[in-house]
Amino acid sequence: MFSTVTLWIPFTITAALGQVTRNAMQRSLTGPLGTWGATNIRFLFGFPFSLIFFGVVIVATGDAVPWPTSAFWPWLMLGALSQIVATGLMLLAMNDRSFVVTTAYLKTEAIQTAIFGFVFLSDHLTWLKVVAIMIATAGVIITALRPNSEKNFAELKPTIIGLVAAAAFALSAVGFRGAIITIHGVSFVTAASCTLVFGLLVQTLVLTIYLLARVPEVLTKILRLWKPSLFAGFMGAFASQFWFLAFALTAAANVRTLALVEVLFAQGVAYYSFKQPLSLRELSGIALIVVGVGLLVAA
Repeated sequence: MFSTVTLWIPFTITAALGQVTRNAMQRSLTGPLGTWGATNIRFLFGFPFSLIFFGVVIVATGDAVPWPTSAFWPWLMLGALSQIVATGLMLLAMNDRSFVVTTAYLKTEAIQTAIFGFVFLSDHLTWLKVVAIMIATAGVIITALRPNSEKNFAELKPTIIGLVAAAAFALSAVGFRGAIITIHGVSFVTAASCTLVFGLLVQTLVLTIYLLARVPEVLTKILRLWKPSLFAGFMGAFASQFWFLAFALTAAANVRTLALVEVLFAQGVAYYSFKQPLSLRELSGIALIVVGVGLLVAA
């Protein structure tokens, strides 16, 4: 039985599983919709589900519908817009030949989240948690890197893209947590759900306006593919709901470090579904992830 204090652990694991499913759906829609069209479905089709989740939460908790204070909005905008920027940089990395190396830099997000959380939110992290974050991040980088690659860490472009994208994802996590903890007088579930509604609303408006201005035909394609988009949107809202619940209970760095278990899920799928054997390097990286996550949870 988990206490409220430790509920962030199952919340984060559930969110990571939901995100793996959502990513799979988005990848299948990238071909017909393009990268930004496929990205927008997580917001456009996720927003209605966030309203449903919020309504269920209000009924279940008996909380009054909160209206955020002025302190809420800067944090929300930081979270929502940083996530869009981070996604764009990640898509840019996916089109670059240095994808594997860039991905390794992306996984420094947990460390950067710890730094930003400490600076902006005064999130307290013990030395044991800091060590756990560094060990788990090192494990992910070892797992992501490939030997004998044409690219290496000395090159400037993959370094900049990866580190800036990771910083944007880290700022997004800190921004959303900052927004959640400004909502008082209601349960943490209501505060998280309210933040999700406004966050998805802002992101839907920004990306939809962008697509209308640049490639309006993509929106028509999105509407034609509403059935698969609806499921992807649901899974996106579902995963985000649990991310935000976790952010409401603990430092964003704890959440983003435990979220590295997503790498283990991906490795498991590759091994069992596609019969891809694991190298000694990958096994070593996985071992470090497990040790780091174990230390974090124990701390």
